Amino acid sequence: MAVWRHKHLLGLADLTAEEIELVLSLAGPCKEIFGREIKKLPTLRGKTVITLFFEPSTRTRTSFEVAAKWLGADVVNLSVAQSSVAKGESFIDTAKTVEAAGADVIVVRHAIAGAAKLLAETVRCSVINAGDGAHEHPTQGLLDLYTIKERKGGFHGLRVVIVGDIMHSRVARSDIWGLTKLGAKVTVVGPPTLMPPGIETLGVEVAYELDAALARADGVNVLRLQLERQKKGLFPSVREYARLYGMNAERARRLPPDALIMHPGPTNLGVEITEEAACDPRAVITTQVSNGVAVRMALLYLLAGGKEDGLLS
Repeated sequence: MAVWRHKHLLGLADLTAEEIELVLSLAGPCKEIFGREIKKLPTLRGKTVITLFFEPSTRTRTSFEVAAKWLGADVVNLSVAQSSVAKGESFIDTAKTVEAAGADVIVVRHAIAGAAKLLAETVRCSVINAGDGAHEHPTQGLLDLYTIKERKGGFHGLRVVIVGDIMHSRVARSDIWGLTKLGAKVTVVGPPTLMPPGIETLGVEVAYELDAALARADGVNVLRLQLERQKKGLFPSVREYARLYGMNAERARRLPPDALIMHPGPTNLGVEITEEAACDPRAVITTQVSNGVAVRMALLYLLAGGKEDGLLS
């Protein structure tokens, strides 16, 4: 079993396969708490987790809050719109203020790539990247990995298709880093205008036609389409995108019977995925949400210096 030696979690590019497996192995016991009548644990009693989100979020922020509270930590959600940032305070000043308030862990989301790294270089407490620009979203990547492992048992030789706006997706990058390190084969699919040059160097196969890629997929992760990209002319129209790259009932039928349908949420129903596909028995979209809490519990525990045998005590 790997030993966790990281003070921060900034991206899956920084982790070894063994360290990723360590997080996934701890998420299992964390998920057992879901069935308890009383879910509160004393594991992180006395610790303070502060969420610092410069972008709107519901799923990720709520997931971190639930994870921290179930482990017994105190949680403070800082609303940037109502903070001194709105009065002109700098990112660094805000970070130092948050740390001075007693933070043991800061969970940060920011529209600029590298913001989490800058924060980690500025403060003494631990930092978790909850998404920075088009760089990484490591906890989403980990929960996607855990969901696959939970259903498939492992990764070696699995074929996973990631479809959508690969160029601007931090989820895609974290998934690629994690899946390839654990032995899965990844195919990225999307319009040429939404495919970053040189993505092949990350060890993935690039395709531009979704239907052919689905026939041999063990799982497909449908990325949320950021509709503001359409205004920039990066694809002809939402309707055209849905026709060529949307996951619908017909495409779901092309998948192998035991393939998984995933989506990081929230969904644009009728655009990147239809309601029929989202409700397919093979869809694990709601499972991803609950698995997100379990994975984030495991991470908070590790960053607090916890040992494997003390997680549930």
